[in-house]
Amino acid sequence: MKRVALFPGSFDPFTAGHLNILKRALTMFDEVVVAVGVNIDKRGFFPNEKRIEIINQATEGLEGVRVIQYHSLTIDICREMGIHHIVRGVRNMIDFETERSIADANRRLAPDIETIIIPTAQEFAHISSTAVRDILKHGGDTSLFVPEGVTL
Repeated sequence: MKRVALFPGSFDPFTAGHLNILKRALTMFDEVVVAVGVNIDKRGFFPNEKRIEIINQATEGLEGVRVIQYHSLTIDICREMGIHHIVRGVRNMIDFETERSIADANRRLAPDIETIIIPTAQEFAHISSTAVRDILKHGGDTSLFVPEGVTL
């Protein structure tokens, strides 16, 4: 049986840290579905189409990756797709506490869906989408923070 995980997020934009989590998740799963969530209450920096394009650039040649967009609860898209594992990345203890709370809520709503929390490699722990957006807003060079081959 094929082991599939969902890696959800806003990915605004997808960073080198996200790619690190994705590659590590691929060592545990046959396929990882990168799910770009649509939040109608938030106006993103990049439109969803551009986010998906960036993820496709970053994962070009990487086996076992599929990119989708979704508008529902994460557990609902998991159920629709028959996925029983959610992958989440954390950079620090603050991220961990947030992700643990979300995982606990998801477990109560969907006990059959398990969340796997993966700490990012230390060399990527300082990278956040917020920092990348700030660098972009001020005309800075983001090449050290996004996957090789990605153009923003």
